[in-house]
Amino acid sequence: MKTAVIGAGIAGLAAAVRLAVAGHEVEVFESADGPGGKLHQFSLGGGYRFDFGPSLFTMPQYVDELFALAGEDPRDHFSYVRLPEVCRYWWPDGTRFNAPAATEDLVREAADTFDVDEAQMKAFMDKAAEKYELTGRTFLEKSLHKASTWLDPQVAWAMLKIPGLDLFRSMHAVHAAAFDDPRLVQLFDRFATYNGSNPYKAPGLLSMIPHFEHHFGAYLPTGGMYDIAESIYELGKRLGVTYHFGQRVERICTAGTQVQGILVNGEELDFDTVVCNMDVWLAYDRLLAGSKRPERTLKQQKSSSAVIFYWGIDRAFPELGLHNIFFSHDYASEFGRLEEGKLSDDVTVYVNISSKLVPGDAPEGHENWFVMVNAPAHAGQDWDTMTTDLRARVLAILEKNLAPAVAPNELEKHIRAERIVRPPDIEALTGSHQGALYGSSSNNPMAAFLRHPNFSREIDGLYFLGGSVHPGGGLPLCLLSARIVGDLVTGR
Repeated sequence: MKTAVIGAGIAGLAAAVRLAVAGHEVEVFESADGPGGKLHQFSLGGGYRFDFGPSLFTMPQYVDELFALAGEDPRDHFSYVRLPEVCRYWWPDGTRFNAPAATEDLVREAADTFDVDEAQMKAFMDKAAEKYELTGRTFLEKSLHKASTWLDPQVAWAMLKIPGLDLFRSMHAVHAAAFDDPRLVQLFDRFATYNGSNPYKAPGLLSMIPHFEHHFGAYLPTGGMYDIAESIYELGKRLGVTYHFGQRVERICTAGTQVQGILVNGEELDFDTVVCNMDVWLAYDRLLAGSKRPERTLKQQKSSSAVIFYWGIDRAFPELGLHNIFFSHDYASEFGRLEEGKLSDDVTVYVNISSKLVPGDAPEGHENWFVMVNAPAHAGQDWDTMTTDLRARVLAILEKNLAPAVAPNELEKHIRAERIVRPPDIEALTGSHQGALYGSSSNNPMAAFLRHPNFSREIDGLYFLGGSVHPGGGLPLCLLSARIVGDLVTGR
């Protein structure tokens, strides 16, 4: 069986491994010059290395199982460390909270910091675990678009529990009902951004997300996030997968309702199966022109995008950890502006510093700062002006929070290297329509059902995976989309 995979993002790489293990002759076609998609790396002058995209690694078992499927020991090829601390949170009122990784530690230390008792915190985290256990396998690990899924007794049991799992309340409503302290509400609201959504609209079922981070753990590959893509790519090579980099697929070729292959550099290449890891909106626009478009799916609200400042900093800040969140004063207003396609005057700032745990990512005594602000998807905004204004606001926010370690107007003097990436850049660099990081948002109770299925309803032999289709964006879900597609293709 000859299979073409379009795109060497994390989902495409994982699917190539799964299908090679199943005996397929797999070829991967990628327009970029290397693997990883959003999960690639680059360096800036002065010795600063950066991971371009994802900075948080959860559910590492989804990577490990690829090696196990191939009969290899994952630790021979890919290693990571579990973080004792997930994130350092900073509020405008001066509150600081270093969130421990283990649930029981989080419960205890949150009770010491916020207006909440341990019983309340434990009940909330227990509910998050219950939501995952009841619905995770239904919504995340199976195709929602196959009748066989709904005939599974476990799925039927989970659906009976849906009314009590906050599908029709917003995440914010769930958190505000659970906690009186607005700082704690804001802390849990921010998990909506893990799939580019708005906590004031996203269904409360997604309040399960902290369970991923604090029960299963947060991790960092020993060489940085790019290790994930590189290790899966190398595994594919050992399994005989052929990779074609710098090769842009121009069209998916069909005959009637059957896929026939792909068009590359004007040449039609025959394949029995085609697996598309391209953003699904762009796939229909560029590769399937003339095919029936699933308009309702493609018109779903886009997820958020981001403006990212990659800064090489010539000093160290021991106050900062690997992951840091500097919250805005008014979260509701911030997300309201995003809904309008704008940036708030008061933004939440995320700072990731991989050199805290990967010393080679910056020179000794220096740090590599990945500074990100949630932004709307690209719809023709004046990003030059918006980014210039945003940069000044971000510097002021960081200087205020880090005082007295840094004085006003001083932080910029420590920036020795810089790269700025905006939503239109993300679109151009990664093929994400409008720069939306996760395809469509989850700002709808039925969002999981409205995502594009992992197979074509119109063309036999054509499959879809990655962050823009079911089950959604983020590393764990992209890896699960590869598992779903692997099972669909092989008939498991």
